[in-house]
Amino acid sequence: MKKIIIFLSCLLLAMPAAMAQNETAAKAVNKKNMVVKEWNTSAKGARQLDHITTYSAEGKKIEEIEYDTAGKQKWRKRYEWGANLRMTRELVYDEHNRLVNYKTFEYNEFGKKKVQYTYSPKGKLQSTKVYEYITQDE
Repeated sequence: MKKIIIFLSCLLLAMPAAMAQNETAAKAVNKKNMVVKEWNTSAKGARQLDHITTYSAEGKKIEEIEYDTAGKQKWRKRYEWGANLRMTRELVYDEHNRLVNYKTFEYNEFGKKKVQYTYSPKGKLQSTKVYEYITQDE
């Protein structure tokens, strides 16, 4: 009888934690038409906008903007997605909304990035990044 009471007590204590995890997971998944604003707050309570991330109706990240301490744009990134739901281009802009560079991607058979190509605003290849995925059995 004592073991049953201990078991039920543990079960009752674990239920709220499990429910909180399910709620957190559900909220994290649904980013459709979402705008996330990140704010910095000083010890005196002054708020400063730091970062904005915007998601599409499909829940894909379509834009990010980073701000400096004066509230001015530091950079902006725009993301373009293909019909296969993979990112096709990432465009990087400076504080004056001038294109700095853009990236295109190749994917492997598992849908993971295989190669990233970075181009100048005029389309000249600047660099290539190759992704390698290594799994380790434990």
